[in-house]
Amino acid sequence: MDDYPLLNVFLTMMYLFLWVMWFFLLFKVITDIFRDHSMGGWAKAGWLVFVIVLPYLGVLVYLIARGRGMSRRDVKQAEDQEAAFRQYVRQAAGPEGGGGKGGSHVDDLAKLAELKDKGHLDQAEYEKAKAKLLV
Repeated sequence: MDDYPLLNVFLTMMYLFLWVMWFFLLFKVITDIFRDHSMGGWAKAGWLVFVIVLPYLGVLVYLIARGRGMSRRDVKQAEDQEAAFRQYVRQAAGPEGGGGKGGSHVDDLAKLAELKDKGHLDQAEYEKAKAKLLV
């Protein structure tokens, strides 16, 4: 290692890091080209050819021209994924989702108690319905 100074090791590591970051940016731009629903097929093909044939210039121009929309699409995708996850959790944990018997029985018992309090059910009907629910 005497013929390879420490500064060259750091420079090599920096170049490797920048090379990896460049590929990350290139793949991010290509992914955004395909994710953008406002562009037509020919526009997507044009941007893709531009980014592949002249990668440095193509990515730079794409980021300047469409960078703001790129961030909006990232935020929209994250919000959509969050909403889908929350909907899935509600569905899985809800009374009809089969996520547990407790939620649906509690809701049904609360409805029965409300009906009894309003006078729509007498004590015997309430006890019969409650026993049926708890079985």
